[in-house]
Amino acid sequence: YGHSNQLRQARAMGDYLIVGVHTDEEIAKHKGPPVFTQEERYKMVQAIKWVDEIAPGAPYVTTLETLDKYSCDFCVHGDDITLTIDGKDTYEEVKTAGRYRECKRTQGVSTTDLVGRMLLMTKAHHSNIDEDLDYRKHTDNFGKGPKGHSPWTGVSQFLQTSQKIIQFASGKEPQPGDTIIYVAGAFDLFHVGHVDFLEKVHQLAEKPYIIAGLHFDQEVNRYKGKNYPIMNIHERTLSVLACRYVSEVVIGAPYAVTADLLDHFRVTLVCHGMTEVVPDKDGSDPYEEPKRRGIFQLVDSGSNLTTDLIVQRIIKNRLDFEARNQKKEAKELAVLEAMRRLEEEKH
Repeated sequence: YGHSNQLRQARAMGDYLIVGVHTDEEIAKHKGPPVFTQEERYKMVQAIKWVDEIAPGAPYVTTLETLDKYSCDFCVHGDDITLTIDGKDTYEEVKTAGRYRECKRTQGVSTTDLVGRMLLMTKAHHSNIDEDLDYRKHTDNFGKGPKGHSPWTGVSQFLQTSQKIIQFASGKEPQPGDTIIYVAGAFDLFHVGHVDFLEKVHQLAEKPYIIAGLHFDQEVNRYKGKNYPIMNIHERTLSVLACRYVSEVVIGAPYAVTADLLDHFRVTLVCHGMTEVVPDKDGSDPYEEPKRRGIFQLVDSGSNLTTDLIVQRIIKNRLDFEARNQKKEAKELAVLEAMRRLEEEKH
């Protein structure tokens, strides 16, 4: 949702947003192993509602040639720095030409932080972490420890505001003739499997209005266990709202899809993917009511990607990711030091 927020801000600066997405090879060279494959990333970026077009295989260093190739007036990046493998600012050329704009980085989240949450089997992101020594022991590896103090890689708490939700929300009410479809789940680490599912659901009607019910953290933890959900309810809300197929989100939806809920939102169809449906606390089927009404449908997304699989990919590459984060931190600290020296020389 940090990336989505950046794209939202960029789209607001112009009329048409083209997003350049790097290949796996480019990312591995400059940053370390990507979590998602390039095909997955192309699909995920395309599914964000502020994106008009993607440029697959975009070069890591944005040049004027790239901007001209796509007839772009300017490019946008966050106010954190990106450096090439040899420590150069990747936006130098476009900055000099005056074809660069900056947007605000989203406080409280980074890929680095999410990777850290996946690797540390704690529930610190749900609640208070003071008592969790195991968590503190590993934080150094993720730019969270006392040694590293880069403002970009370091972590701050994400604070949800109503303003942020309004910025992400579609603000559209269902119209007469819309088919109101309800889907529910954790939608944790919003990924291409979710995108494929929502796209399939979206294709079920001529005028679909999809409402996504998101379960609270405690509820997700009850049926998923371990340190799930990796993202808390506020973060999951923004991630799902950023998807072009979703019209509305119910924050903290009840686990059982009740008659009240169906009547309140005038739901015509309830869909679930091919993942297992865990019974409710009392052992009942959470989809009992929509099934009784004959409005329940299983939808095969055709994707086998799950949040579990993403976490497994991260764990498999754990050492690479730890090395990546430490290297990134060191590069950023070196730049900060150089910037500080320049300031001093001015005075």
